[in-house]
Amino acid sequence: MTRHFLNLSDAGGDAIAAMIADAIDRKAARAGWPKGRADADAPLAGHTLAMIFEKNSTRTRVSFDMAIRQLGGTSIVMDAGGMQLGRGETVADTARVLSGMVDAIMIRTDDHAKIEEMAHYATVPVINGLTDLSHPCQIMADLLTVIESGLALPGSQWAWLGDGNNVLHSIIEAAGLMQFDVRIGVPQGYEPDPRFAVEATARGACITLSRDAVEVASGADVIATDTWISMGQQHAQDKLAAMMPYQVTRDLMAHAKPTAKFLHCLPAHRGEEVVDAVIDGPQSLIWPEAENRLHAQKSVLLWALGRLG
Repeated sequence: MTRHFLNLSDAGGDAIAAMIADAIDRKAARAGWPKGRADADAPLAGHTLAMIFEKNSTRTRVSFDMAIRQLGGTSIVMDAGGMQLGRGETVADTARVLSGMVDAIMIRTDDHAKIEEMAHYATVPVINGLTDLSHPCQIMADLLTVIESGLALPGSQWAWLGDGNNVLHSIIEAAGLMQFDVRIGVPQGYEPDPRFAVEATARGACITLSRDAVEVASGADVIATDTWISMGQQHAQDKLAAMMPYQVTRDLMAHAKPTAKFLHCLPAHRGEEVVDAVIDGPQSLIWPEAENRLHAQKSVLLWALGRLG
């Protein structure tokens, strides 16, 4: 059975734990090596990853490209505008064609239905590099980063401030799978899709929503946020005004635990969702978080291709 990674629940908690453990081991084994050198075991030698970008990317593009290289394989990078997909070929036909030529497909797109259609017709693993609904690869890196910082996931308290977007959806999903709690601070009208909270709660996580940013941040182990204006959206002044009470400041961080860590998936709009004093401060983990996109996605590739778990 083909292993797709469209959402974290496609893998499940045990597989996520195995992927994180593998990422930690592989990262440690490479300490001091040139970035382009393949891992000693080169487990995906001879494999090719096709990467399709319908949305701009820095971290996803570079991390997946380097991930397959470090695993011994190669990549083909395609922008939708340069493919027949951008000229009317169906997602289903694209999936069928690529399945005959490559070993796995990563796609970064807008509508989650596109990636579901690709997975339905592909006979090779399809990996979600981002959709409007979820961003599981980012959260794999976040979980890895938090564990590296010394925090155990079960029972930990996460706080989210800002927009109820795709990144938050995947954090909520992770909470249910890895048994931590999430407090959500969002303005009226910007709540996350309730389906994720329902599923996470059914798995034992406590997911709560508040309009009070201080209440959300109080006692948190992790405080996370994301840009308020996503790619493709207008820089709406009304939305910015609604979001400002949820800006992550030094005063807000002071309500979290003294050991609390700050996460942001980047790119950041400094002075909007977070101030410089926090994102550049001693509690910020944004740079290891960004690097860990590479290490986590190596293990996602290994899992999807049946080499792990």
